[in-house]
Amino acid sequence: MRVLIVEDDADLCRQLVDAMKTAGYAVDHATDGEEGHFLGDTEPYDAVVLDLGLPTIDGISILQKWRADEKTFPVLILTARDQWSEKVAGFDAGADDYLTKPFHTEELLARLRALLRRSAGHSTDTLDIGGLIVDTRAARAFVEGRPVKLTSHEFRLLNYMALHQGRVISRTELVEHIYDQDFDRDSNTIEVFVGRLRKKIGVDRIETVRGLGYRLVDPDEGKPVPPKLEDKSA
Repeated sequence: MRVLIVEDDADLCRQLVDAMKTAGYAVDHATDGEEGHFLGDTEPYDAVVLDLGLPTIDGISILQKWRADEKTFPVLILTARDQWSEKVAGFDAGADDYLTKPFHTEELLARLRALLRRSAGHSTDTLDIGGLIVDTRAARAFVEGRPVKLTSHEFRLLNYMALHQGRVISRTELVEHIYDQDFDRDSNTIEVFVGRLRKKIGVDRIETVRGLGYRLVDPDEGKPVPPKLEDKSA
């Protein structure tokens, strides 16, 4: 999952970037409103953490521009302002959640996870796809109760596919959502990661849809149920 942080406090921005990368996200950041608006307007983010008091363009104006341009990614407003009128203005501009400084990083991460899972139509941090468990909170995966050792990029790929289980996802979309802006992106590496994942979670869990992309599936879904044996002892 790919997140944008727009925050002009350099120390706080660095702390948030480090925390989110540790939590398994691909992270881009901007330190002023103009750059933040441009990135949100041109890149496909899964969520944005947006400060209100920014140089060049304030956060409310940025959010209004994004929503006017039909950008639908969830936005968590982050600000030192705690007056109720500021919160109302943020929600009216299109914010999905609001966190006032100072805050605990764990709370921000929890709110971000909630926004991401709700936007993908899920109600919990734990996703179960036919015995494949993806724990988005702990950034871990299990197959039939067995822990699966994944690299950060493998987990990002699996996490994105799990949140969009059953949908065909192109290689281009996967590249855009698991790498940050500075990464040397190559869609061919997606094939490598998919191959590694298949070895670790089962080859029948990721389908290749020729010419379109990949789909994460429950391998038992759609299989015929064996008929019940007739009890002849009666």
